[in-house]
Amino acid sequence: MDNRSGKGLSFVKRIYLPRILGMAMGLLCVAAAVAPLSPPPWVWLLMLINGLLWPHVAYRWASRSASPYQAEQRNLMLDSLTGGFWAAAMHFNPLPSVTVLSMMTMNNVAAGGKRLIVRGFIAQVAGILLGSALLGTGLQLHTTPLQIYACLPMLTLYPMALGGVCYYLAIKLAEHKRRLSALSLTDSLTGLLNNGAWKDLLLIRFETCRQHQLPSMVALIDIDHFKSINDTFGHVVGDCVLRQISEALKRNLRDADRAGRYGGDEFCVILTAASEAQAWQAMERLREDVASYRNPALPHLRISLSIGIAPFNAGLQSPEHWLEQADKALYSAKHRGRDRVNFAQDEPTPLRLAYPD
Repeated sequence: MDNRSGKGLSFVKRIYLPRILGMAMGLLCVAAAVAPLSPPPWVWLLMLINGLLWPHVAYRWASRSASPYQAEQRNLMLDSLTGGFWAAAMHFNPLPSVTVLSMMTMNNVAAGGKRLIVRGFIAQVAGILLGSALLGTGLQLHTTPLQIYACLPMLTLYPMALGGVCYYLAIKLAEHKRRLSALSLTDSLTGLLNNGAWKDLLLIRFETCRQHQLPSMVALIDIDHFKSINDTFGHVVGDCVLRQISEALKRNLRDADRAGRYGGDEFCVILTAASEAQAWQAMERLREDVASYRNPALPHLRISLSIGIAPFNAGLQSPEHWLEQADKALYSAKHRGRDRVNFAQDEPTPLRLAYPD
């Protein structure tokens, strides 16, 4: 959080506008409360500097610091210090003093929680002692109507501004959580669902199919001779081939279908509410799409797919059993010459340990 280009600088920027508004409205409170006490001229000058100039100085100071986050926390402590000073200068006039000190405390709560509240309280006490030492002690318990009106903007508008900042942060946090969630479910190379996310989805679809008897399909897809592609053209080209397959999947599947990277050079697809004919057509389109790919820089590169499809049926015991049927169909496609789409058969087929490349 201390990096200039990281969250520390964002923290400084978020506080800039609320500080401008808060200090300007606080200036009205303090001026209305201090005026009847006839303070010396330097107090008025200090009041104007603190209310109008300090927010910009604080922003420049923190934004140009090597550690913006720490610098901004120091600025918040200075805010609390001056808040205590003005409470003493007002002779603790109840409404203006409580308004200024509570708004400072609200800032500390929003910016740093309990730890900053404690530090801010200590800074306020130090400011009170400093103000009392410079201006003397006193107690003004009467609040005039003018002082009440002067406090109203800070009591109404400033919490609204601070609430707006908190709402903006909540929206940003929700967006970051959404992105992190998407990243945790996505294969970084292909942009498809990763193995774990796809299997979780398979479980959900399996239960849905079992309850509603939907005619759904699972397909496993393997790139033929992928090891030879890597060995001949290099792993960079191999990665490009994997991305081409993922793009072809996105082009040839419906919105309701879900594709994932099963691992290595294998992909997996759930075709929801699809008949065998629809599943075969979709996978055949995919196979032809990939087979037609040509790279002018690599004229000898050819890509073909072997695909195994397994329909859902009530006799399946688990999602793993469903996936096993698709795996058997893929194994059979490999041994029938590759570059083809094959459906799972009723007769048992030995489950592969490894496909011959």
